[in-house]
Amino acid sequence: MDNTLTLVAPEPDALTDAIVAEAARALNGLGAETGAADWLARGEAADIAFAGAAAGAAEAAVRDALGDAAIDLLAQPGEGRRKRLFLADMDATIVTSETLDDLAAHVGLKDHIAAITQRAMNGELEFEAAIKERVGLLEGLAETALQETYDEIEYTGGAKALVRTMAANGTHCVLVSGGFRFFTSRVAQACGFHEDHANQFVIEDGRLTGRVVEPILDKNSKLGTLRRLRRELNLAAHETMAIGDGANDLPMIQAAGLGVAFRGKPSVAAQAPARVDHADLRAMLFYQGYRAAEFAAG
Repeated sequence: MDNTLTLVAPEPDALTDAIVAEAARALNGLGAETGAADWLARGEAADIAFAGAAAGAAEAAVRDALGDAAIDLLAQPGEGRRKRLFLADMDATIVTSETLDDLAAHVGLKDHIAAITQRAMNGELEFEAAIKERVGLLEGLAETALQETYDEIEYTGGAKALVRTMAANGTHCVLVSGGFRFFTSRVAQACGFHEDHANQFVIEDGRLTGRVVEPILDKNSKLGTLRRLRRELNLAAHETMAIGDGANDLPMIQAAGLGVAFRGKPSVAAQAPARVDHADLRAMLFYQGYRAAEFAAG
């Protein structure tokens, strides 16, 4: 069996035997030979090995068969599923919110800045101009608001388990964000990333100046980081993984061996090679064939 279909449910016991059987029937309908279900977490995640059908066609057939069921799935080659380089976006991926929007709440501009963020993340605005506009609106904000904002951050379910499990298995884990290093440095340490890359505020006399240190880290910088680390670590493309939700993540996602839109903006989800729409970030471990018993504490 040269390919594997992975099914992941958003909560325990939501992946039933009936759903797994329906997925197998869809594969058989393409003329594929299927193996018995291999439960990575009973009631939550399972692999079905198959041969005789292309991964893309298999995934499309199973999605059609399952209809509106809240199940994430991915069909891919069975070999090389575990990745050795992992790049992750931070905002609305590793953490649940957009930290710049949260920071804007301190000056009563969260809704205004969030609207700009939404358009930028969906690819409707050029990223560099959007970040300069948003940070410009924060001119004069006390530096102390940064720590206050960080203290309120919530981590996405499975974020720490994902990073810690991969790091424990020898994967180099990198947080790369169009956000700001004040936040990424702390998030990276909390989750266990090996390094982090992001933008930086210009701060003078304890207050934000409304400017960003240049050059600005954008979609090209994220892609460049992936390519540079691949060279430095002497890795093939299929050994890499990237995840994010916004338009500035898309080139990185498309260049990775396993590129995933995590609850991605519509334009991103439509173009990403893989998706996680329902489950938490532990789905990324299941996609790589990790069993729940192998997960690090999160």
